[in-house]
Amino acid sequence: MVGTISTYITFKENTAEALKHWQEVFGGELNLLSYGQATLEALPFDPPADALAHGVLTLDNGGLISGGDSIEGQLPIRDTAYSMLYNAESVEDGRARIDKIVAAGGEETMKFEQAPWGGSYGQVFDKFGVMWSISAD
Repeated sequence: MVGTISTYITFKENTAEALKHWQEVFGGELNLLSYGQATLEALPFDPPADALAHGVLTLDNGGLISGGDSIEGQLPIRDTAYSMLYNAESVEDGRARIDKIVAAGGEETMKFEQAPWGGSYGQVFDKFGVMWSISAD
């Protein structure tokens, strides 16, 4: 088996909502497992039954975004020290993804246009505070 890297993100109470939103924007298959559905033995904490234990969005292009709810408090989300990078199939595809994120309450913070390296690039924060870097060759 070849090792891979994928994204795992945690929100306090709405990770499932974020994964559902990203499925609407990027497509793919979504699997969600709440703590109430999980068959777990003893845990070092007492999670609410409806909290997300584990979710996986398998994108049509093979990428993965996974996540679960933070039980012990809110973590800082909005920052520019990291971003999710989406490599669009085309400039039109990149523009369409940004438009979907903005239409759902996001904010385009760097205009999607030709970059110095020749492709197109832009940045948008979604309604959950996650920065998406969108790139297209």
